[in-house]
Amino acid sequence: MSFSYDAKNELCRLDVQRHCCARAEAYGILLYCNTFNSGEVRIVTENPNFAERLPRLFYRAFHIRFDRRPEPETPGKLVFQITDRRKLDGMIDALGYAPAQNLVLHINFGLLEEECCRASFLRGVFFAGGSVTDPLKRYHLELATSHLQVSRELEALLRDNGFPPKGLSRNGSYITYFKQSDQIEDFLTLVGAPVAAMSVMSAKMEKDLRNSVNRRLNCDNANLDKAVDAALEQTEAIRQLMDAGLMEQLPDKLQETAAIRLENPELSLSELVDSFDPPVTKSCLNHRLRKLINLARELKGKAPK
Repeated sequence: MSFSYDAKNELCRLDVQRHCCARAEAYGILLYCNTFNSGEVRIVTENPNFAERLPRLFYRAFHIRFDRRPEPETPGKLVFQITDRRKLDGMIDALGYAPAQNLVLHINFGLLEEECCRASFLRGVFFAGGSVTDPLKRYHLELATSHLQVSRELEALLRDNGFPPKGLSRNGSYITYFKQSDQIEDFLTLVGAPVAAMSVMSAKMEKDLRNSVNRRLNCDNANLDKAVDAALEQTEAIRQLMDAGLMEQLPDKLQETAAIRLENPELSLSELVDSFDPPVTKSCLNHRLRKLINLARELKGKAPK
């Protein structure tokens, strides 16, 4: 099953309680379902848990039953339909529209004054027109409707509730979407899916940890490469000085440094300082090795061409 399917199953376990919240949730479903006009309501789903919730929800919200509903355990797409004119008029009137006029859909914000009703409305929107991508792959939650005005007003509603969404049109649908993990977490929590929200949070933590480890490994590898290159440059300089017979002419400290470096070509500066007695600082050791390299460069510059 998909992450979106699991999130909706979590929402289906919520009780259908207060009448105002049931009406708000059903309202969100109607505005984002397959068909909602003055002649028909048609809701199609493949989720059996959502299909089980719909009749209870609409009866609680409008005291009506669907004219068409699938038989129990029907496989595939499950269709719920209302075509009875009296039921449609009663439902349209309950949502604040005028049944006698041409139905132009928009969001009736008067039905969403309570915080619980706004959350229920957004839950219904997500049920009917929402999807959320597996957060281990990417962060994306979208809400799709065929009604432009509804989409615009939903964006305004979300902004008023602290969710700054983005919008686009795709194949005749109007999409409101989020791509920030924290916004998706907050939205899922608001509509009643805290487990799904925690999954998004856990996925983000896992990604952040993996990226942190990768950055650390890359940094360590880069530092190791630099240390190896520096050690090679130092040992090559020492050998050039030895081949030229100049090593014996150098101060004792430089001779000691050259000998210890040749004996331990694989050690970093931090490790090499422990080989000296008495001990030297990393800065001091680096200064000595730079001196040996500069002497080798001067020798190379004096060599006949």
